[in-house]
Amino acid sequence: MAVHYQFQGSTAAGISVSVEFALTHGHLAPGDSLPPVRQLAGELGVSPNTVAAAYRQLRDRGLVETAGRNGTRVRHRPPLSARLAAKPSVPAGLVDLSAGEPDTDLLPDPGPALHRVAATVPRTGYSAGPYPELLERARTRLGPVPSEHLTVTAGALDGLERILTAHLRAGDRVAVEDPGWAALLDLVATLGLHPLPVPVDDDGPDAGALSDALRHGAKAVIITSRAQNPTGAAVSASRAAGLRAVLAPFPEVLVVEDDHAAELADEELHTLAGTTRNWAFLRSTSKPFGPDLRLAVLAGDATTVARVEGRMRLGAGWVSTILQRLVVELWSDSSASARVEAAKMDYAHRRLRLVALLRSRGVEARGRSGVNVWVPVADEVFAVTRVRDAGFAVAPGSLFRVGAPPAVRVSVGRLRPEMYAPLVDALVGAVRPSRRVHQPV
Repeated sequence: MAVHYQFQGSTAAGISVSVEFALTHGHLAPGDSLPPVRQLAGELGVSPNTVAAAYRQLRDRGLVETAGRNGTRVRHRPPLSARLAAKPSVPAGLVDLSAGEPDTDLLPDPGPALHRVAATVPRTGYSAGPYPELLERARTRLGPVPSEHLTVTAGALDGLERILTAHLRAGDRVAVEDPGWAALLDLVATLGLHPLPVPVDDDGPDAGALSDALRHGAKAVIITSRAQNPTGAAVSASRAAGLRAVLAPFPEVLVVEDDHAAELADEELHTLAGTTRNWAFLRSTSKPFGPDLRLAVLAGDATTVARVEGRMRLGAGWVSTILQRLVVELWSDSSASARVEAAKMDYAHRRLRLVALLRSRGVEARGRSGVNVWVPVADEVFAVTRVRDAGFAVAPGSLFRVGAPPAVRVSVGRLRPEMYAPLVDALVGAVRPSRRVHQPV
């Protein structure tokens, strides 16, 4: 949309501050376009180079992104807290299939485990850290992942930020999945890192494209093991072997794996852990046990784990021992485990049914694992609008894409049996809009 806010500033720093003020006070919203460089330079009476430098500063901080012919626009989720502009919500009356969140009806009840934890709350000091029993139990749950060095972070995204900042600096190149997790792409932009997109199919990242990214100077690679967001890809055994072969000549590259689905994953884990000198593997608890459990186990080489723990001591310090004990209780609770297993089967049924119905109508939807289905479309705006008119909110693929073709993401967390028919009709219409033939009167 057009921006009517009057920007100010005679230097690059001043202009960037003015844009940030507009963001925090609601004059600019996510997705809004900034004025063209030459236009704003003329309005402010400065050199176009000054405006370009301001936009570059904003881009390096992850506030804006270059949108090709559409110029420069505010990122979907800029790293700022806007006091006057709340995040747009799904309009009333729509079924929200856009969020990528688990079904709250399928989550285990944490009440009994909380009661057991509350009965014996130990007094801790400021020297607390990873809870030993949690680390010990994690070792038995990580399967093929080397677990000699472990620590705990406040969720997967917190772990990813700490891992990347432990090894990389602004300007470094990072190989990322395309399409990939929107929050990760935002984090990469905020850290000033340069993303090198690697296409993803059902078996995971393309090995040839990863090879190209490494030859172009990627210092890190971030891969989703299973339930890839947004496509549902899962790294197969053969793809893992191919990726290992590609990485072998680059032992200095940091390899990060995100196994966010954890116990909900219905595909076998094929890890790349240990392929290079520096590596990290993250498994969080939010998807199977609830988004409020912001905890992830981090396995890695000794240097990476030590750096992450060192940085944590200078900030948050540690993840709450009470939260860690709660996770141990849930891991040990047979009823909670049964609930997670039932949820895994339920998600698989919903996802596979939606994919099968779409494919039966000629739509090549993807969704091998996880809670999302990726539907290629020609026009994302039309598709989102068409599906919205049928009563559903889905996410535009632009949130997840670097250079991948257009699509929409459909989350099955709130999908119910009676919704399949109208949703599939709407998605088919979004992919192949009908053309009315006007008969002469």
